[in-house]
Amino acid sequence: MTCLGSLKLANQKNHHGHERASDLMTFNNLTEAPKYSFKYNVSPFNSTMHRFSRRSLPSSLLNASVRRSRRVATAASSSSPFTASTAENGSKLRWYSAISANRSNLLRSSSTQLSNDLVLGNRYESTATHSDATATPAPEVEKFEYQAEVSRLMDLIVNSLYSNKEVFLRELVSNASDALDKLRFLSVTDPGLLQEGGDLDIRIQADKDNGLITITDSGIGMTKQELIDCLGTIAQSGTAKFLKAVKESKDAGGDNNLIGQFGVGFYSAFLVAEKVVVSTKSPKSDKQYVWEGEANASSYNIGEETDPAKLIPRGTRLTLHLKRDDKHFADTDRIEKLVQNYSQFVSFPIYTWKEKGYTKEVEVDEDPAEAKTGEDGQTEKKKKTKTVVERYWDWDLINETQPIWLRTPKDVTTDEYNEFYKKTFKEYLNPLASSHFTTEGEVEFRSILYVPAASSMGKDDMVNPKTKNIRLYVKRVFISDDFDGELFPRYLSFVKGVVDSNDLPLNVSREILQESRIVRTMRKRLVRKAFDMILGISMSENRADYEDFWDNYGKYMKLGCIEDRDNHKRLAPLLRFFSSQSEEEMISLDEYVNNMLPDQKDIFYIAADSVTSAKNAPFLERLADKKMEVLYLVDPIDEVAIQSLKSYKEKNFVDISKEDLDLGDKNEEQEKAMKQEFGQICDWIKKRLGDKVASVQISNRLSSSPCVLVSGKFGWSANMERLMKSQTVGDSAAQMDFMKGRRVLEINPEHPIIRNLNAASQASPNDDDALRAIDLLYDAALVSSGYTPDNPAQLGGKIYEIMGMALANKWTTPEVQQPIFHHQVPETIEAEVVEPVEASTQK
Repeated sequence: MTCLGSLKLANQKNHHGHERASDLMTFNNLTEAPKYSFKYNVSPFNSTMHRFSRRSLPSSLLNASVRRSRRVATAASSSSPFTASTAENGSKLRWYSAISANRSNLLRSSSTQLSNDLVLGNRYESTATHSDATATPAPEVEKFEYQAEVSRLMDLIVNSLYSNKEVFLRELVSNASDALDKLRFLSVTDPGLLQEGGDLDIRIQADKDNGLITITDSGIGMTKQELIDCLGTIAQSGTAKFLKAVKESKDAGGDNNLIGQFGVGFYSAFLVAEKVVVSTKSPKSDKQYVWEGEANASSYNIGEETDPAKLIPRGTRLTLHLKRDDKHFADTDRIEKLVQNYSQFVSFPIYTWKEKGYTKEVEVDEDPAEAKTGEDGQTEKKKKTKTVVERYWDWDLINETQPIWLRTPKDVTTDEYNEFYKKTFKEYLNPLASSHFTTEGEVEFRSILYVPAASSMGKDDMVNPKTKNIRLYVKRVFISDDFDGELFPRYLSFVKGVVDSNDLPLNVSREILQESRIVRTMRKRLVRKAFDMILGISMSENRADYEDFWDNYGKYMKLGCIEDRDNHKRLAPLLRFFSSQSEEEMISLDEYVNNMLPDQKDIFYIAADSVTSAKNAPFLERLADKKMEVLYLVDPIDEVAIQSLKSYKEKNFVDISKEDLDLGDKNEEQEKAMKQEFGQICDWIKKRLGDKVASVQISNRLSSSPCVLVSGKFGWSANMERLMKSQTVGDSAAQMDFMKGRRVLEINPEHPIIRNLNAASQASPNDDDALRAIDLLYDAALVSSGYTPDNPAQLGGKIYEIMGMALANKWTTPEVQQPIFHHQVPETIEAEVVEPVEASTQK
């Protein structure tokens, strides 16, 4: 049978002003002659997708449920409604199939080569006639040996150079873009190179059933000798040769956008393919050549393409025969995802061959049982319709997004920056700030950086430097977003953005990033730009913007003070703290310095677990009286960050909870008099406390408390000691004791308790009540100074004892003891009997 099929593409204008093809199909004749005749006329191809109208295709061609015989019969009986309109258009016509080989049975792939060529939508300018009498002569094939030890180099490429198999598509698309760029570059001086071959684009087709991926470009192509030179050795790069020639040429100019290395990058195809076929046609040659190589082979074949059905006007077509385990890559959706991830910003349109559909209303027969009978006895049939989805295949443009970092910053609006940010990083909130810049000089690259509105990792997740927030591109080709601090330090890992460099190779590995001088220079400049962006937020008129930033990323800035000493001057102005004069709103170090007293030399701070604990600490008493501002360090990381800074604007940071505090009001004579008066009580208390304290001194920081326990200059403060004890994997007890600071008990000589104890030390130093008062005084100072008592139960017992003494008979009447009467047995008393004497005789 003969199938004379024609698919005509009539040029139309799309909304961008470019011509696009309208897909029209007519089947003119069906006979039984055993000859196939196809005509394929090439016209510039459209850059946008076309959706068929209802009448563009016969429904029998698009309805998958209709049998093959019925489809062919319907197609044969259908007349094309587009013949006249197409002829009137007068534009160039192009034959084109809108049906995939694995979706349609109209043309059997076993009969001709059309299933892989015309039916898959390849672009040819040829007329082919196949018959049983005329057979295509077998092409002459030459065998060549590789110029390098391919077995070892191939193993290096597959197992070491690339860490992910999916980068094969990135490399091959980059090579196709190179071929197109070369053609565009050379056409400036030789416009005849663009006369044939259609638009400059890249087209990718996938055949999942057969495990094939075809990548076609309409670029410069290669001659036979260029095939040998560029693909015959892995170490050769056609792009490198071209760039060298451009630089040596004085008249060619130096502006080009070539991407890849048609050599090493090309061989990445063997990551997933067991066999690669390259069919290429160069404008420099009248012949088309085919390169064919297999994985782990030591040779390759080059022959002339003699099959008219496979001829292309210009460019290169790569066909990958995938390995059994990698056939999942031959999926249109998977290819689209890879292209959008790696090659989204390639400067040429990239199309994929994709199944599409549109809805249409069709008439259906009504059930006779539902038919209505009229008054005249006749049955009234009501037409019914239903909506069906007609399927067809067409090219789909998948890289519509343009890289805005290549544009001038003044030409990009804020909305465009925000839209690019949301689309690239899958965010729904606008960023707090953005920075678009170009760096020139020793290293050239373009970048757009963003500060997200909210931390995606959480406020407490700062220990993992591996993020996917920075997308590295090399000449608009995505390389990686998996970095371990190579481009940004850990404390800036929240910054998102894109970096596009022309100085890095495409096959960037972790080792290259770590050792590259270019990367180190890029890191410095990126960090500097990130600080400028954050500083801009802090200087905004809307103070709430930086408050939002600090709530999300304040701890990151403090971490930077610990890890990056080189950028202390950039980090310090960004810090924010509460203070004794600003307990509700955080202030900067610049604001603190501006509020300092004229005779104040240092920046005072105290570390505690909360603002309430800090403001009630006894260390602040004298400073509050003198109206000296004190910073409250209430985050666990604050104290370490401030100690790492050491100073700001030539003013040292001083912890007011440590010994030898200088408030600028020393009086040597007064101190000498105090030591003479209270020297004995200091020695007496030290003797009682023993090793619990290093010394007992007269305090200059107390005004209302009797005493305080301060830390030594070196070692942990009370707050740091508390934090280290709470660590899950903290140090052992021996190491903890080693890092503990010496404790010094400072007493307030003006407090009544201290004066009473001073009198006791002179009058009765061994009195038990006085000694118990010293123990309780130390325990109270231990708690109020932020330390943890070694024996809390013992401290509680002492407090209860004192409370009992203080509260005795305070609110109750003392009980009166009543006399107790006992029953006594009367004793025997001896009595003397006296005789009565008359009264008259005595007178």
